[in-house]
Amino acid sequence: MAGHPRQHCRFRAFYRRVITTVPETGSTNADLIADIRAGVKYSDGFWLRAERQTGGRGRQGRVWRSPIGNLYCSTVVNLQNEDHPAATLSLVAGLAVHDLLRTQLIDGHTRRPNEQRWLKWPNDILINGAKLAGILCERVGETVVVGIGVNVAEAPEVPDRPTTCIHIENGRNADTAQRVLESLIDPFRQRLSQWRNEPLSATIMEWEERAHAIGSPMIVSDDNERIRGAFDGLGRDGSLRIRLEDGELRSIHAGDISLI
Repeated sequence: MAGHPRQHCRFRAFYRRVITTVPETGSTNADLIADIRAGVKYSDGFWLRAERQTGGRGRQGRVWRSPIGNLYCSTVVNLQNEDHPAATLSLVAGLAVHDLLRTQLIDGHTRRPNEQRWLKWPNDILINGAKLAGILCERVGETVVVGIGVNVAEAPEVPDRPTTCIHIENGRNADTAQRVLESLIDPFRQRLSQWRNEPLSATIMEWEERAHAIGSPMIVSDDNERIRGAFDGLGRDGSLRIRLEDGELRSIHAGDISLI
């Protein structure tokens, strides 16, 4: 990835990897948020991992099922004055997980000959339409807590959508959740550095290259309406663009996205 070497060197100097693992907690995101609100100062590079969550959360208040063997982790990004909009950190995390899968799925391949790995706005990583990972970003003051869940050893049953896991996709015993996290941290650091040191358009372009195809039919739902249209890429601010059936182009900043 292109960038500015001096800035990248400064970024690397203060991104010091620290992993804390707990056997069980309600939610790694909730734990870090509570600590930050209580005055705890975490540095960029701090990661909290739980072997099991009893109250894992996804977007829209969904329950994130958290059996032992999968990866449940959260990290912090302390915002700087010239950073891009905090909401676009979900794109950073998505790209990092996509990068991770190159090493976890037998050097980028699965048992399926026509495997397709997609990013779905704003927070899902899909393989052939089945969810393998999810992201939840939550802001507390000038800190963003980035939660990442990856199905490593088990694909939890979810009533409204198919799921998969690394073990199913690569046809062999998956790495442990700890090793998957260790493999994720460097891609996350690199993608965060790109986000900080390059125009936001660079992150958006790479995200779009790894997303489902332009023109993919989708439904966007929120509390007030449900609209149908076709994926038209991302806006300059990282919002979702959807082309409605009447030709209108609309920007979406929040909502539940379903591919159809």
